Order: sequence, then C-alpha cells, then structure tokens
Amino acid sequence: MALTASVLALGLSACGTSSLAADSNKAEKPVVLTTFTVLADIAENVAGDHLEVESITKVGAEIHGYEPTPGDIRRASKADLVLDNGLNLEQWFEQFVNDLDVPHAVVSEGVEELSITADAYAGKPNPHAWMSPLNVQIYAQNMARAFGELDPDHADDYSDRAEAYNGQLQEVQDELVSDLSALPQKKRALVTCEGAFSYLARDAELTEKYIWPVNAEAQATPGQITSAIEFVEDNDVPAVFCESTVSPAPMERVVEATDADFGGTLYVDSLSEADGPVPTYLDLIRHDASVITEALTGENS
Repeated sequence: MALTASVLALGLSACGTSSLAADSNKAEKPVVLTTFTVLADIAENVAGDHLEVESITKVGAEIHGYEPTPGDIRRASKADLVLDNGLNLEQWFEQFVNDLDVPHAVVSEGVEELSITADAYAGKPNPHAWMSPLNVQIYAQNMARAFGELDPDHADDYSDRAEAYNGQLQEVQDELVSDLSALPQKKRALVTCEGAFSYLARDAELTEKYIWPVNAEAQATPGQITSAIEFVEDNDVPAVFCESTVSPAPMERVVEATDADFGGTLYVDSLSEADGPVPTYLDLIRHDASVITEALTGENS
C-alpha cells in the first residue's frame, strides 16, 4: 500500500512537473534568428514584445564570408523562424539551413535589384539593398508577413508596427537625400572600399566607385587600387571612405597616392555596440550620410 501511494505521489509529481514545463514553454516567445545585426534591429522594430529576435553574427562580424559554428547550427535548429537577406549576400546560408527543419524567409523579396558592374561579380545583384531606407520598408513588410504566419494571434500588431516603422524609415530617407543634396556637383562622388553603396548612391544621386565589389574578396588587387587612384585623380575627389568590417589599408594606399583625405568609417554590414555610433539601423543611415557630407564638403577638416 505504501508502495502504491509512493508511486502515485511520484506520478502526481511528474504530472505537475510536466504541466509546469508546458506552461513555461507556452510563456516563452517564439525565436526569430537573423543572419546579421542590421536585420535583427529591423526585425525587433516589427516584432515588438511578441518575439525574441537574435542575430547569428555578432557586432563587427564580416557577413559575406562568415563561417557558421556548431553553436550557430544548434541555435538555428531551435529557432522558430530564420531570416536572411538574400541577393547572394550570405553565401554560406544555403548550406547552413539545408539540414534544418526550420522555416525561413528572404526579407529582400520584392526589392528592385541593382547589379554589380565590375570585376568577377559583374551582372550579379548587389546584395546591400538595406542601404536604401526605401528598400527597408519592403523588408519590414516582408517581416511582418512572416511574423504573422509564425504567430497569427499578433498578425495585426506586426502589420501596424511595420507601418509605423516605415514612417520612421521615410523620415530618414528624406534626411539622407536632403543632407547629401548639399554636395556640389563636382563633389558628388562616393569612393569606398566595398561596393556596398549602390542603393544609397542611387537615392542621393552620387557617382559610386569602389576598390572591390563585395567583401568576399580576400584582398585588393593592384589593378583595383590603381583604378580607384585614377578615378580619384581624374575627378578631384576630396575624400574617400572605408567600411567598419574591413581593413582600411587598401584605401590608405589610395590616400597616399592622391590628394584625397580619408573621410571616415562607414557602417554597412554590422551595427556597433549599444554605446557606439550606430546602435540601430536608423542611426547607421544617419551616421553614413553625415560622414559622407561632412568629408566631401570639407566640414570635418
């Protein structure tokens, strides 16, 4: 009899533990995993408090040639949704998700693509579509749709939050165009390490020149550096730039060979830490527009 009571007690205890675990699981938010920090920030603005948004890569990581770790695979296998940029940005991503039974969404779907125009990547889509706040409005809508499918109870909330965020994106877009419109015609050239600014250059009517098309390049070739030097000299470019996730050494060679100044560090593939210059995507666009304008007009000299 004592044994039966003991077994019954254990059974009730187990049921109680199982019930508590189930309640705990219900209380946990669905996890959305993005490929890099910029997407994570955009997703957080759309998700609000309903979802837990994380980034596979950390602040400062180079996204193009990223090599997933076993820990990344484990995190992704436990996620409820994975978001990637698409447009051939995450070259490692397809292999990363091949063996995972986790839904994923491509947030750049519907964006009007711009093509890379030089070197081995010529004709392929430029993947940095988020460098236009107009495109990120499409990203936000795609995220809201994916979140609504994942969590139908809050679908309207995601849609409303995307609409509100898109209002902020339009404000930043207008600021970007207004700030860069101050550049005189002869200074409307943007020379960078990576060809990551095609969409921003399009929006602001700047001529873009870069050393290499995407950061997957192992290093700049002599021909690429020479081409950049010739462009700077031929167009009297007053300042050149490089991105936060790569070494500025190749661009420093351009500076040494010309009269151009190094205009500053621009952010593209990664946000900064919370106490840094670009903790959010909106900060990133404002920062880059300010650095470009000040350097090309000589205001930061």
